[in-house]
Amino acid sequence: MPRPTLRLRLLAPAIALIASMLASTISPSSCQQAIVNRHDLLRPQAGESADSPFTFTINEVLAARDRERSRHVDAVSRTPSASAQVVTEERPVASGLGEAGREPFGALSSRVPDGLLSRRWSALEAGIDDDRAVLQHCRADASRCPANAAQFLRLVNAVKSKFGRERLEEVNHGVNLAIRYVRDIVQYGEMDRWTSPLATFATTKGDCEDYAIAKYVALLEAGASPDELAIILGRDRDAGLDHAVLAAFIEGQWYLLDNRRAELISASAAVNFLPLISLNADGVHALSASSGTLTPAVR
Repeated sequence: MPRPTLRLRLLAPAIALIASMLASTISPSSCQQAIVNRHDLLRPQAGESADSPFTFTINEVLAARDRERSRHVDAVSRTPSASAQVVTEERPVASGLGEAGREPFGALSSRVPDGLLSRRWSALEAGIDDDRAVLQHCRADASRCPANAAQFLRLVNAVKSKFGRERLEEVNHGVNLAIRYVRDIVQYGEMDRWTSPLATFATTKGDCEDYAIAKYVALLEAGASPDELAIILGRDRDAGLDHAVLAAFIEGQWYLLDNRRAELISASAAVNFLPLISLNADGVHALSASSGTLTPAVR
């Protein structure tokens, strides 16, 4: 008869596998599938199209980064612009306050090559344009305005009535209250889906990207300049999860609007958030650490 210790040793791989499966399915209320890519992950692969499943996670981005670093460690050390070519886990170092039209976190940025991520953002922008057309019709004829659009327009008007940081606080508070956090896999049966604000307000459910998108559009509708806003996809290193927030520039610095926080947080204080991708009217940019001055990125 085998000894108990031997039995445990034989069972250990199975126990580890079960624990791993449980860990992948049980998670706190935040985004685990904020879908971003880097380098080869950002480029369409053979046989892929814009409709292909797009399910790379930030963990895979970091893994790709590590493989890239191990292959080119010498080249990286010799190339002055290497920091703009490799995603890094180091916190970007800002030389001062952000400026309008520059990336949050004092990060260097490089435009992402055309691929699934950039096409996905373009498709979402088309949906946003459709939503804004609906809102314009609602302003002209409130009697024919759909309920979800009327609700979103009330939020926009409330945001528009505020100024300075109060405007950001109003939109952060309003969207956080209007949407109930639900993972895409639960709501849509998909690992990740980005929805326009009116679609999100129609279901009143969404994940972190949907909160950020709704805040982005509400601020645009309230008159914010496009180069003062960016949806940031990144890694929350405190929780060990992928996450998305809206970054907004006001009163001389960037602030983050987070679905998990009632209060604003300055980008310079978000030391445990690793920004990887920036999305805004200027397209999709990959972010990386900068030890020099802030670099214009959204012109």
